[in-house]
Amino acid sequence: MKIMRDEYDIKNLNPRKNPYTNNLKKQITINIDSSTIDFFKGLASDTGIPYQTLINMYLGDCAKNNKRPIVSWG
Repeated sequence: MKIMRDEYDIKNLNPRKNPYTNNLKKQITINIDSSTIDFFKGLASDTGIPYQTLINMYLGDCAKNNKRPIVSWG
């Protein structure tokens, strides 16, 4: 039978770097138009994927493919 220690040296238990740290999500606050949210919520109900996940997937695809918005003033 093994006995639990009161303390463990975590660094020596698994010295490898976590391979998933580059994929961690960061919570932010962002203002998005209601119509845009409604669009993604409708897409969510069609696909069964949460709307926040769909927005993240879309923005991630834009970043991956270096898509830039078309902006015109006036």
